[in-house]
Amino acid sequence: EQVEADPAQLTTRIKTLARRLGADLIEQDVHLSADGRLVVIHDPTVDRTTDGRGYVKDMTLAQLKELDAGSWYGPEFAGQRIPTLDEVLEWARGRVGLVVEIKNGPVFYPGIEEKVVEALEAHGMEGKVVVISFDHRCVRRVKELRPGIATGILYVARLADPVAAARAAMADALHPNANYLTAEDVRQAHRAGLAVSTWVVNDPLWAEELARMGVDSIGTNYPDRLRSVC
Repeated sequence: EQVEADPAQLTTRIKTLARRLGADLIEQDVHLSADGRLVVIHDPTVDRTTDGRGYVKDMTLAQLKELDAGSWYGPEFAGQRIPTLDEVLEWARGRVGLVVEIKNGPVFYPGIEEKVVEALEAHGMEGKVVVISFDHRCVRRVKELRPGIATGILYVARLADPVAAARAAMADALHPNANYLTAEDVRQAHRAGLAVSTWVVNDPLWAEELARMGVDSIGTNYPDRLRSVC
């Protein structure tokens, strides 16, 4: 399983807990700060998950680091800071693999793909990370930059031809929302040499059904619940 990382899970404490609970991969969402630093946070704004307000793109890293990113989730997480992708990669190296979702829309970050690739290389994590995005052009750009980095396309729909969409993005995998995934989709993907990773599944019975369908990985907020069936 992979852990779907809501912002509270983007702290060292929660990452460590996720690993102890049996996660094979931990999912991260990345945005760019005003001074061009890759930061790990789910939303394009800091409003929901910190004590600040505003867009990530309009704040420098120093400003973002001043924010409390944990109290909204629980008092025991008070004072947790928004991490950079560099910090997460350094922590993960030798410990656990990562899924890095590049957030590109509705706020767009020109050049974010190059920065992500550079960060992966700087930390020797190219072979330990899967890069995904709802922006399929973004996925294609990563593959053009470094063909050896594993990639996947995210989508929340019944695509007319998922395999064709993956091919257009030069992707290695499909990452559909579980509500829109069928057994035939999985079979077609596998015949085309594509992996299938679906999300977000917190019900063990649903996870068991998806496992029978042959999905390669499942994104969940509760890896310990799914370990008995996956």
